[in-house]
Amino acid sequence: MLARFCRRLRAAGYDTEIAGPDEADGRLVERAVEEDRLFLTCDRKMAERRLASERVVVLPSNGLEGTARALMSHVPVDWLLAPFSRCLVDNSPLRPADPSELCRLPPRAQEIGDKDVFVCPLCDRIYWPGSHVRRMLKQLRTWQALPEVDGA
Repeated sequence: MLARFCRRLRAAGYDTEIAGPDEADGRLVERAVEEDRLFLTCDRKMAERRLASERVVVLPSNGLEGTARALMSHVPVDWLLAPFSRCLVDNSPLRPADPSELCRLPPRAQEIGDKDVFVCPLCDRIYWPGSHVRRMLKQLRTWQALPEVDGA
């Protein structure tokens, strides 16, 4: 339900797991407790589970900004914690690209050199500061500037 939003948390630098389609609700809450994570969901019934007390945060599914605002009412979020330091797909911390990997960039992106080019060590995706990153960074900066709201 919140996979797109969780990718924004990854873009901000947060270690964020996204539940698989076949994972049982009870096991997801248990994992959140075991791994000392918050469990973000749109499912209000998840908050009623035995282990859910302080782990489950129920968020509305009313667009990315609305969800961001709702999360910020529960916990402090630094949307500029470590931008683009994690793979948006598999959550791995990124590593700087080797010069030999720059040939994988689109021709226009190769002009930037190896500065700010990163690779996921798990899935081998390559990341560079292109227009998609600029749009997402603008969104993260906007969310960072949202006024603080009292906790729920």
